[in-house]
Order: sequence, then C-alpha cells, then structure tokens
Amino acid sequence: MRKYAYWLSNIKGLGTAKKNALYKMGFSAEEVYSMSENRLSSISLLKEEEVSAILESKISWNLEKAWFALMEKGIGFVSVEDDEFPSRLRDIPMAPYSLYFIGNLPDEEVKSIAIVGARGRSAYGSEVTGALSQRLSKHGAQIISGLAKGIDTDAHSGALEGGTPTFAVLGCGVDVCYPTSNRYLYQKILEEGGGILSEHPPGTQPIACYFPTRNRIIAGLSDVVAVMEARIKSGSLITAEFAMDQGKDVYVLPGRITDPLSMGCNRLISQGAGIIESVDDFLLQMQIVSGAQEEQLDFYQNLLEKDESMVYSQIDFRPMGFGILMDKTGLSFDRLLEIIGNLTAMGMIKETFPNHYIRTYKG
Repeated sequence: MRKYAYWLSNIKGLGTAKKNALYKMGFSAEEVYSMSENRLSSISLLKEEEVSAILESKISWNLEKAWFALMEKGIGFVSVEDDEFPSRLRDIPMAPYSLYFIGNLPDEEVKSIAIVGARGRSAYGSEVTGALSQRLSKHGAQIISGLAKGIDTDAHSGALEGGTPTFAVLGCGVDVCYPTSNRYLYQKILEEGGGILSEHPPGTQPIACYFPTRNRIIAGLSDVVAVMEARIKSGSLITAEFAMDQGKDVYVLPGRITDPLSMGCNRLISQGAGIIESVDDFLLQMQIVSGAQEEQLDFYQNLLEKDESMVYSQIDFRPMGFGILMDKTGLSFDRLLEIIGNLTAMGMIKETFPNHYIRTYKG
C-alpha cells in the first residue's frame, strides 16, 4: 500500500539509494514497516544508524494520519512499487524512490522533450524557446522543464500555447510555487492538464542544493534534452550531463562565441551535442512531423515572391535592423518597406522594437 511507501520515503537518515536497494532486494515498504529490530539488523545492506532511523520513525510516524493529511491536500504520491511510477525514471543513475505530484504525471506513450536554459536569457533565446516549445507542443510533444525564470518560463508558456500538457519538476515541495512570480504559470499548467512534480515532501522550501539533483529527474522524464542558452557553469549543463549519463540525446541552440549565454551551449557542441539549426529542422529530427507535414508548414514561404523570399531568408530570431536588411538585400527603401509590411501582415515576421524584425513560425 502506498501509505507505507510514503512513510519509508520520509525517513530521515535513510537515503534514496538505500530505499531503492531495499526494493530491488524484494522488500516492500510494508514489509520493512513490519520488520522487527532483529530482522532489520540482519539485512547486511543497512547500517546500525539506519536501522535505528527506521525504528524511530515507526514510533513517531502516525501512518494513517499522515497519509490522510497528504490526500486531503490533493497531492498525489507514487513510488517505485507502483505501476504508475514513470518508467523512464526507474533505471536512471540516482533514480528517485518516489514522486509527489499535483495534477497529472507525464503520459508514458507521448514523446517528451526537456527544454532548459539560462534564467537571465537573451531576447533571442526567449524567442526561439517560445517558438520551439509551441511547435513541439502543437504537434503532440510533452515539454518538461523546471518552472524557473527565463528559458524554463518560455518553455512552459510556449507549450501551453501549443496545447499539449506540460510538466514542471521543482526543487522544493509541489505545494511551494518557486519562484513566486510564476504563480500564474504554475496554475495554468495544472488547468491545462499538466503536472507539478517533485521528489521532496510537501512544504519543502527551495534550497540551492536541491536544484542540481532535481535536474536528473527533468532529464530522466524526457526522451531528448534541449539546452537553449547556458553559461559555462550552470544548472542547464548539469541537466545535459545527467542526460548524457542516462544515454539521452542532447541538442543545443548555438550562439556567438563571445556571448557568455552561449558558451555552455558551444562547449556541448564540441562534446558532440546536436545542433538546433531551425525549429522546422528540429521537429523533423525528433520525428515530430513528417516531410509531408513540413512541406505544409512551409506553405506560406513557398507563396512568397522572389524579393519577399530573399528578405525573409535574411531574418532569423535575432533582431535585424531595417538598414542592415537594405544592405544585405540591395532593395530600395520603399520596396523593402513594402515587403516588411507584407511579411508582418502574413504573420511571418514581427517588429520587436522600432525598425528591428525577427522571424516567427506558423504551423
């Protein structure tokens, strides 16, 4: 029964690795709860202080009351003993013993993409992340991220626009919204059928050391990890390392070699990570859309006149000024102004600040 796993999960002094080891040895949480001191002491895996921690917890823990209080809060709980425990997490290094969740758990049958990156991201990183997650979500992929400021926020927001549930893994209790500025996003994730997950008990406050370890769960729940922007020393690179340790593919958004926000991504490229060359290309690589679907997504671009296509090809997710476009295309002021107006009206580009334009993606 889950209430026994909930008890075992909360024993201080007994680490996650030992809890998983007990399960793999064939001991259920209920069996551990019913064991005598002599029986516990006979398990070579357990140290004397761990046996003491188990026995003390049996005395101090009101099993029925604690379980009822959790259920009353509307918080779900699963452990490795349950069929509902995410299969993607079962065999990863440092696997969690249990998860708490509000809302839903990720669908095991649906492609899952983790999107992570810098909190202090650039406008370029924000725009690409939003477009990428929106398109992935629109075509049925689950976006996994960490609800942090910056790239995580862009990833969840884009996923919500796409319509497929998105899931946030926290470095605190699931009932603690961190950062508090993402309260609306937290609620929206739940309203749209997604979920808030954590390995930490309800009420656990965010502590710096919890965030690197939660990143193994973000990576573990995903088929692929996409790092959008990252400094050389960052949590995003930790997530990428966990993904590689788990045998997952890592893709990154390349950037300028002088940009601190791109240095982490560029280092991952040197280590063999895949490159996100465009949103369309990434969807094809992930087998989210077929070639035939991609032709349909490019429908608008195929309708462009020669000059319009030339201008559109020069614009990407980094804001480009009107003057630079004139230099690159050789078009007159009036002709370029007309084309910019047409592309904006079709929703293919937008003005980010006066006379500077970036590409948007339809489909």
